[in-house]
Amino acid sequence: MKTILFFGDSLTAGYGLANVSLESLPALLQDELNKEKLNYKVVNAGVSGETTSGGLARIDLFLNQPIDVFVLELGANDVLRGMSPKKTFENLQGIIDKVYRASPGVKMLLLGMEIPAWIPGNFVASFRLIFRDIAKINNMALVPFLLDGIAGVPHLNLKDGFHPSAEGYRLISKQVWPILKHLIAG
Repeated sequence: MKTILFFGDSLTAGYGLANVSLESLPALLQDELNKEKLNYKVVNAGVSGETTSGGLARIDLFLNQPIDVFVLELGANDVLRGMSPKKTFENLQGIIDKVYRASPGVKMLLLGMEIPAWIPGNFVASFRLIFRDIAKINNMALVPFLLDGIAGVPHLNLKDGFHPSAEGYRLISKQVWPILKHLIAG
């Protein structure tokens, strides 16, 4: 059985869901894999509150096992903590480099994040470019904005307004699944 490692923050972990093992993005994508009878096991390595710095320090815990597909979802908490886009970029690249060294034939998918345009200065544009640049440099599949169509829609988010509801994750999985399926098939 091949392994897909989902490595991220609360959006991967399934923060606030009633049943993470059934409703989180990794769980929903495992269901799709099972329906297609694809021989993959999804590992949910999401930690709520994780930053790219924390992820860079934590990734080594998962590199002692073969990883066939690596799905990376980090960066939103960097914004909340005031980390520079340059540092976020460096940390994401560091994580990717470690994974490539440990599993040279790994296929990779980057789940991008965006921030509201009302934030002043060029921070928004710089942050948005991180994910596109990382994907291009590393020849990774990319979902440019994981929460596209979900962010800001009250019934698709928990009461905190930041984390998707179970319904929100179902819609996200429908956006991510075709890209993941294509990546696996390629």
